[in-house]
Amino acid sequence: MYGLIGKKLGHSFSANFFNTKFKNEGINESYRLFPLNDIELLPSLISSNPELKGLNVTIPYKEAVIPYLDHISPDAEEIGAVNVIKISSKKEKTILEGYNTDWIGFKDALTPFLNEKVDKALILGTGGASKAVYYALKTLGIEATKVSRTPSPDYLRYSDLDESIIRSRLLIINTTPLGMFPENHTLPFIPYEYLTDEHLMFDLVYNPSITEFMKKGAEKRALTINGLQMLHNQAIEAWKIWSE
Repeated sequence: MYGLIGKKLGHSFSANFFNTKFKNEGINESYRLFPLNDIELLPSLISSNPELKGLNVTIPYKEAVIPYLDHISPDAEEIGAVNVIKISSKKEKTILEGYNTDWIGFKDALTPFLNEKVDKALILGTGGASKAVYYALKTLGIEATKVSRTPSPDYLRYSDLDESIIRSRLLIINTTPLGMFPENHTLPFIPYEYLTDEHLMFDLVYNPSITEFMKKGAEKRALTINGLQMLHNQAIEAWKIWSE
């Protein structure tokens, strides 16, 4: 059995994706949703479900889960966030290994849309997903700046964003949950009026398929992409880890 942990999982596509995959490929497994009100409940979840072989991790536990793991992959350690856990046993001890497939999923979804003009990016948000996006952009040689609501010397604030900043960064990625079902009407607070038809707007949200963030980009003829392909990509990478 496999599953997903997070706080609010009603929006998730993971259960349908994996259960359909298992059925179509004749794999005798199942995938369940495990909403947790607190990450401290993870050990009891695992002990009460000894058939668990792997978990996906979503908001808000991609960083908070790390202290509960026995091992972590080098890229997940550098990113500082985990979205895949492989569960195994060794001498009757349960071993939890943490990985990050978000960065691969994002990179593979983004790359077909890049051109030589895209050399700088804005990452909206500073959570676990933003860390994976930052790492992926670094591997692509794209200079990235994070934007946060919280004042910090390491990030820009939303109030700092002006025409010069927006026009000089042709890739803008929303890694926040703003715009996600059922809060479809919400969106990051940026000066959308400075967008151009050379901008690429990538929203990690995939439900709804067209977010308010994407609509604002489309109004300025920017290219807009949602997070569904990224989700498919990272899920495929997760299965490789679980089944190897």
